[in-house]
Amino acid sequence: MPYYSDEIIEEVRSRTDIVDVISQNVNLQKKETQYFGLCPFHNEKTGSFSVSPQKQMYYCFGCGAGGNVFSFLMAYENMSFKEAVEELAPKCGVTLPQREMTYQEKQRADRRSILFEINKEAAAFYYKMLRSKEGEQAMAYFTKRELTADTLHKFGLGCTNKYSDSLYKYLRSKGYEDSILKDCGLITIDEKRGGHDKFWNRAMFPIFDANGKVVAFGGRVMGEGEPKYLNSPETEIFNKSRTLFGLYFARKTRREQFILCEGYMDVISLHQAGFDNAVASLGTALTEGHAGMLKRYVKDVYLSYDSDGAGQKAALRAIPILKNAGITCRIINMSPYKDPDEFIKALGADEYEKRIQNAENSFMYQVRMTEKNFDLTDPEKKSDFQKRVAEMIVMEFPTQLERENYTESVASRFNISRDALGKYILELGQSGIVSKANSQNRDSFRKSTQKSKDDGMKMSQRLLLTWLVEQSDIYPKIKDYVEPKDFEDGVYKKVATEVFGYLDEDKPVDTARIVDLFMEDDERKIVAAIFNTTVGELTVNTDLSKALKETLLRIKKNSLELAQKNGADLKSLVDGKKQLQRIERAGFIL
Repeated sequence: MPYYSDEIIEEVRSRTDIVDVISQNVNLQKKETQYFGLCPFHNEKTGSFSVSPQKQMYYCFGCGAGGNVFSFLMAYENMSFKEAVEELAPKCGVTLPQREMTYQEKQRADRRSILFEINKEAAAFYYKMLRSKEGEQAMAYFTKRELTADTLHKFGLGCTNKYSDSLYKYLRSKGYEDSILKDCGLITIDEKRGGHDKFWNRAMFPIFDANGKVVAFGGRVMGEGEPKYLNSPETEIFNKSRTLFGLYFARKTRREQFILCEGYMDVISLHQAGFDNAVASLGTALTEGHAGMLKRYVKDVYLSYDSDGAGQKAALRAIPILKNAGITCRIINMSPYKDPDEFIKALGADEYEKRIQNAENSFMYQVRMTEKNFDLTDPEKKSDFQKRVAEMIVMEFPTQLERENYTESVASRFNISRDALGKYILELGQSGIVSKANSQNRDSFRKSTQKSKDDGMKMSQRLLLTWLVEQSDIYPKIKDYVEPKDFEDGVYKKVATEVFGYLDEDKPVDTARIVDLFMEDDERKIVAAIFNTTVGELTVNTDLSKALKETLLRIKKNSLELAQKNGADLKSLVDGKKQLQRIERAGFIL
């Protein structure tokens, strides 16, 4: 929970204009009563990011990001709630209470902000050491890798010395206790050795989150030693499966795709060569979490993995993960060189750009890799390969158009009879083999139908709540027919309770304050969506009075069905049915 009182928080929020804060980071254009711009939380060409001065809220109709001014700073600047309050308070003239926190309060204080501070201090420590006498070996390593001073500065590169407690002593001198240092991922505390560094005698690579805060480190050993590369363990602020090295810089690129690499040096070399869209997973295979992060910014990803066997296997694992996330994938061929770093040093940026332009379609790459597993000089093995290709086409592509296009391309490139391949694909289709997409659709039909129904009900509930906020004169006409208990349990019911409470007291609904009742990011997104349902779209070809009546009926019918399913008493069910009948007979004039 935040350290400051609700009264202080409300004063800061009410005195702050969200449009002023967001316009410092997003170019906003006014349209009628709202402001619009390009969403800072995902890559887009058409502005779907809206800011409402009346509601003091923002909402992106593209990715669903939304909330109030505190939410924005927490998401955009990666601040804690407490940090957001402290950032805004002096700017709006609110003096925050100054007092020493008790031990218990310190324990409850936002640990994330302290861990960010520790990582920032560590980055500065490593950065300074690289430029000292103790950093000569690491500096020689970076110089040998042909990194410029500007690149070293941009990526905050540093090093540790040969002693295993230097950072520990430094952080203790800054006032950090063992109780928090043991959880920062940089220090190990044990009874025998006391406190000591997890990284020593290594060149250091700070790992930034998407907003530029240091969350972890990677270290490359100097000289002999294992492991060659070492990453920070996961902490409260570092999740390997959702963090991409270089994303903070790549998210600002003007290119329409990201280049996905395997290592730090590949990313750094590419950025130095002008490819500012390069990122890498952190010593782990690509995960769904990584793909989700990529999807926020781009629709296309070019794989630039090592050209050896391990890199090829990693690419084959990554392709379906990216596809499942809705990302189009192509593969950059770097042979005869092993990785982007070697390629750039040998042939330069212009040649690498040509390889990007000629990047291979991911399915064609999969077929080419499959071909390596068959001896095509043996007629039997050649037939097996061609049958396998046919199966791949059928399984991957659900439509006849796609199958015919890929049949033509594969037949031409791999010297297969187009007619024979097409005929076999047709036989497979007739035998009952279906594409992955069709199989998934069939298996999930019942689930998706239920989900569609649930989503439709949520839309009705959101629509009514947004309507009440934007046209509060509707409330007296509907309050006898629907109440908070008719809304879905959880966020929806809690929001409805707040909205109805304001309207019962004949007060304007303070939507931005309601957002602060929810501390989880996912919940804040839901609240933002609730208050930004596009009521205005109903005015085009819709009788508003009829639409309101239908919305009330849907909500009340759903509430009654749930009550019956959950074993409500007979009187409640009878009262509910009477209320439903009253709605059906009522006339709502808007």
